[in-house]
Amino acid sequence: MEEKKDLLKKLRLETTEELKNHIIPFWKKLRDPEFGGFYGYVDEDLYTDQSYEKGCILNSRILWFFSEAYLELQDKELLDCARAAWEFLQKAFLDEEEGGLYWSVTFDGKPLDMTKHTYNQAFAIYGISSYYKVTKDETALELAMSLYRLIEEKMRDTEGYLEAFGRDFTPVSNEKLSENGVSATRTMNTILHVMEAYTSLAEVSGDESVRERLREILGIITHRIYNQKLHRQEVFFDGDYHSLIDLSSFGHDIEAAWLIDAAAKEAYPEADPSKEPELSAVCEMTRQLEEAVYLRAYDGHSIPNEQEKGVVKENRVWWIQAEAINGYVNAWEKQPSEEKYLEAAWNIWNYTKEYLIDKRSNGEWFWEVDREGNPIPGRAVAEPWKCPYHNGRMCLLLMRRKENAS
Repeated sequence: MEEKKDLLKKLRLETTEELKNHIIPFWKKLRDPEFGGFYGYVDEDLYTDQSYEKGCILNSRILWFFSEAYLELQDKELLDCARAAWEFLQKAFLDEEEGGLYWSVTFDGKPLDMTKHTYNQAFAIYGISSYYKVTKDETALELAMSLYRLIEEKMRDTEGYLEAFGRDFTPVSNEKLSENGVSATRTMNTILHVMEAYTSLAEVSGDESVRERLREILGIITHRIYNQKLHRQEVFFDGDYHSLIDLSSFGHDIEAAWLIDAAAKEAYPEADPSKEPELSAVCEMTRQLEEAVYLRAYDGHSIPNEQEKGVVKENRVWWIQAEAINGYVNAWEKQPSEEKYLEAAWNIWNYTKEYLIDKRSNGEWFWEVDREGNPIPGRAVAEPWKCPYHNGRMCLLLMRRKENAS
């Protein structure tokens, strides 16, 4: 056990250095001093397009990242960056007339894509909750709670959460979170991140209604999203939760395992799994997810993208490795006898250092690499979906495991 604690300590030290010396400096320099917020695009050649649109998801994740980084490091510049993201969110993305947040705005803060997507509102709650945690700004908590109420009132039905809406909350097609040739009425990705947002909101607000919704979401995931036979989450659904495609999303499954663990702790505070059947089922599901990804996807050094209709898509994506590192440290801490999980986290980190971390001056992480570790051409370093949320969070969460690494 002492040897494994030393391995975790080394992993924590190396990822802390990556956070402080590489990830934070890259994102700090993208702050837009003229129009507010952060620039929305850096191409593969590290050129920053200052006229590119600004996505709300990117802004919300940046808000989360700098708030949490400040909480850990107590560097005032990080709080200033969080405040810049918070102010731009209110000024540019918030629809004062219809409610909710736009999908994107122009570089100078004018509404561009006025879609109201549940996934987008959820990430705003996630970021704002962290901002409130570090500032105690009641305006932030009020907005987070209002977005929570908006989701519950306008963006769901009796069976769970829906996806895309127009500015006035009229349902529209869900291209934004539909992939692999399907058009989904419900997605695993949206409910997963609504759960993630509500976990953070419950923590900072103490609101019991949020905890009730968390318990409902955990039930939906356990009984409707999770495939008990295949030990995976299904990904895309029609309105009745019929899966639309044979798809294993390895990154989402290992990410979900630790996110669900965190949600369960918030939804069932002080509960004993042996006396709470729903909680016991949740705990067993996350153990199965961890083991299934380990057996089916982990190849000794990394995790491939996904498996569709039996065919593995071999590219290695930045966020999947980051979530796997954190997910397998979490899995090992739950089951210390399963040393293979900590070893997997360490090996994936070493692969990430070798192939996914961009060693160019002023770089960050490549989006994805091929089976041989070569960066895929044309992939941006920063854009509406490429952010410091996955890799930055992995580093921050490992820093917080210092008690177990000491």
